[in-house]
Order: sequence, then structure tokens, then C-alpha cells
Amino acid sequence: MRCVLVDLWPLYALTVTTPRLQLRLPREEEIAALAELAGGGVHRPGERPFMSPWTVGSPADRARTVLRDHWQYLATWDVAEWRLGLGVFREGTPIGLVTLHGWDFPVIRQVSTWSWLGVAHHGQGYGTEARAGLLTLAFDHLGATAALTGAFQDNHASLGVSRKLGYEPDGISVDARDGQAVVSDRLRLTVERWRERPHPPATVGGLDACRALFGL
Repeated sequence: MRCVLVDLWPLYALTVTTPRLQLRLPREEEIAALAELAGGGVHRPGERPFMSPWTVGSPADRARTVLRDHWQYLATWDVAEWRLGLGVFREGTPIGLVTLHGWDFPVIRQVSTWSWLGVAHHGQGYGTEARAGLLTLAFDHLGATAALTGAFQDNHASLGVSRKLGYEPDGISVDARDGQAVVSDRLRLTVERWRERPHPPATVGGLDACRALFGL
């Protein structure tokens, strides 16, 4: 029988569906559209919200970073450490990207997350909804016990999403940004707190065929 891509790489069948969004691994033409979206901007001019300065540079620089990261995550996937970068789609249109990172996951059961949305899609609750979908996958289907995140203290949008979903303070770190030392907040969400707080609903499909890739 002829194999198709999803038979060889079942993550392509994994989907997370929320009331307004679908999260899934983008195909080549879709990652190109996401790269173009990132090239158009993911935050307002003059801001530096991300730990990595990947948004500094030209639109082509940002687009190529998205492509390189996507291909790297696929090529380096390993049970010992993996990064699942899912496109965020609204009625079939790509509006951003969310990433779930696990390391030694079968043992420590912790994940971290990061994300971006095209600037035209900010302020509509999509970031909260997409993060909730990613956390549903992590906590309710993969068996994570905690999710970690962090943000510069002036990244109010990211910190607001985290607090809305129930993350709690987990210390600080000091990072270099544009040649200056800047304080970042570390945040942590436990599975117990996730389950006791309201959050947007989400359904997960296609996970059974992927479990071995997560070491489950």
C-alpha cells in the first residue's frame, strides 16, 4: 500500500479545536503563509516582547526565521526533547503559531509554551483561546503536571493571558535585551490549578497514533 505523509508522521493528523480556532501542524504551503504573516509584524513598532530577538530585522528575516524553526522542530524531534509548533487557524486562515516544548517528558511531565499572532489578530481573545487549547492537549491528553512560561515585565499582553489562565509567580530571571539587563517574570501553572479554573473548551483529535512520539 502507498504511504501518505500522515502515516509516516502522524503529528499531521493531530488537531486541537476550540470554539473559534483550530491548532494543527501546518503543511508546506501553510507554513509559507504563516511566515509571510510574521513578516508583516507580530507586535507594534518599537516593542521587544520576546526573549529571542527574532522579530528584529526585515520582513524577510522574520519570515525565514519562522520557516527555519518549523523545519528544525520537525527534523530534530526526539522523545528526549521535542517542540510541537502548531499553526493557529481561524476559519481556515492562519493567524499565528503556538509551540509546546517538552524535555524528558515521560519522567518530569512538564512543558513550556510560547506563541505569536499576526498583529492584525491581537486584542480579540485569540491568544488566550489558543493557549488554552495547547494546555488542554498538555494537561488533559498528554498527562503534563505543570506548564511553564516567562515574559519580560513590560510584555503585558503575554502576562495577561498567563494570569487569566491561572498561572502563578515562579520567580524572576534577568535577561539581556538590547544591551541592557531586563527582569522577566517566570510563571507556572499546575494541573490542579488548571482543573479548578474556567478556561475555553477544546477537543483533541488524532492523538492516539502520536503517543509513541511523546514517549507515552
